[in-house]
Amino acid sequence: MILGGSGFIGYSLYRELTPFFKTYGTFCSNTSFSKNKHFFMYDLEKNSIEELLIKIKPSIVISSLRGPFESQIILHNLLIDYSKKFDYRLIFLSSSNVFDSFHNYPSYEYDKTLSDSKYGIFKIKIENAILRMEKSRFVIARLPMIFGVNCPRINEMKDKMLDNEPFEVFPNSIINVNSILKLCQQIHYIINQKLSGVFHLGSTDLTSHHEFFKKLAIHRNFKKLVFKQVFTMNDLRYIAVLPKENKLPSHLTITCDEVLSDSHTDRQKNGKSV
Repeated sequence: MILGGSGFIGYSLYRELTPFFKTYGTFCSNTSFSKNKHFFMYDLEKNSIEELLIKIKPSIVISSLRGPFESQIILHNLLIDYSKKFDYRLIFLSSSNVFDSFHNYPSYEYDKTLSDSKYGIFKIKIENAILRMEKSRFVIARLPMIFGVNCPRINEMKDKMLDNEPFEVFPNSIINVNSILKLCQQIHYIINQKLSGVFHLGSTDLTSHHEFFKKLAIHRNFKKLVFKQVFTMNDLRYIAVLPKENKLPSHLTITCDEVLSDSHTDRQKNGKSV
């Protein structure tokens, strides 16, 4: 069961997993999914997650939800409490922002989390609760920025260009990235191999925020896009997640340039665009 299955990442995971597993997703505002019998309406502020768990009986719950932070925290505490009762494993899609207070180096799986941002603090609260579960029952997948055809960030770049507005980049920020295609393969592998614990699912190399988006604009042929360089500090600032303990096989790794390629072309799988 993919909570947030109608979103960019959630629906990509649904398409990756549904040929191999009986896969269900949830939607809220995107009512185009209402006719899909494998999707269920779920509003985390109004609907009961227990009723959904009783109906679907999932062996794995993937959390890819968006919504009010406090409501998400309450929901994930319920998911943790119900995990033994309904006998499922929880895969939580977290963020590199749980380390956004650390500026001088990239972060590894078992480094201490610390954030200055509301988004990072909210993710840390959920992570800390999940880390108290039995290790075999959870996966925390920390993600950098994720790119792909029609992903939110590429759409934002396009909108800025069409509106003749500048797109903000941060030359002093050192990041890593991932593509939606590779992320789906990585999550699929984690499920198949019954892996557990904390995973950092970013590219093996690092790049500056400005340099990556400059290359991305070239790949997407956004010739008229204007960049606004924003310097938040004088020194370099790292917001990157690299694996040290829980490394995936080499065929499931990716570089920044490969992310650019994945974000440029639509690939075909089983005759369908992915």
